[in-house]
Amino acid sequence: MMNKLDILVIAAHPDDAELACSGTIAAHVAKGHKVGIVDLTKGEMGTRGTPEIRIEESTEAARILGLSARENMGFKDIYFKDDEEHQHQLIRMIRKYQPEIVLANAVTDRHPDHGKGSSLASNACFMSGLRRIETELDGVQQAPWRPKYVYHYIQNNYIEPDFIFDITDYWDTKIASIMAFKSQFFDPNSAEPSSFISSPEFLPFIESRSREMGHRIMTKYGEGFTVERYIGVKDLFDLK
Repeated sequence: MMNKLDILVIAAHPDDAELACSGTIAAHVAKGHKVGIVDLTKGEMGTRGTPEIRIEESTEAARILGLSARENMGFKDIYFKDDEEHQHQLIRMIRKYQPEIVLANAVTDRHPDHGKGSSLASNACFMSGLRRIETELDGVQQAPWRPKYVYHYIQNNYIEPDFIFDITDYWDTKIASIMAFKSQFFDPNSAEPSSFISSPEFLPFIESRSREMGHRIMTKYGEGFTVERYIGVKDLFDLK
């Protein structure tokens, strides 16, 4: 299938994926996996930048990460809900790309859209496998599809991870993808109002979090995830 992805990242806002799991994305792209991002909103309620700028920045970040696809659902920033209307629209995306793995927003976080995005993604992934929910894309009826695994990346608030992915070899790519969103972060020459993530302390915090996660698994940098169900293994040597 031409559109099929191995991993689909679902993010409430442009830059959520880059800040939280772009090292994991870059590592899998380097291994030949097809990875895509679906941003739920254009981040239009953000303090800095514009929706048009955020889309341009998303395109540049996608290039840096080597994504196979990136789309924006155009849901209303802050106001979207985990309801039938939004679930059906996201089901269309899941069935379009048929990912084996979905990475979704943190289950709870400082920004309310992150928790909503998390529950919306989880519910849509389950519902996408129900054959009695019918969806069409470009006039063609879609087949049911349920991802095998849904993992949630950790964002601003600390959440104890269920597993940590070593991103040490992809740290520079992560930073480059984050800095593609230059409208959002600290710039001493910017005339735009300051925001939570534009403070001089924010990007050092991202590095500190990544170092903390890496330290937990005895590497330099890591990204943490939570799971919806236990991870099973058949070989203890698969555990690092």
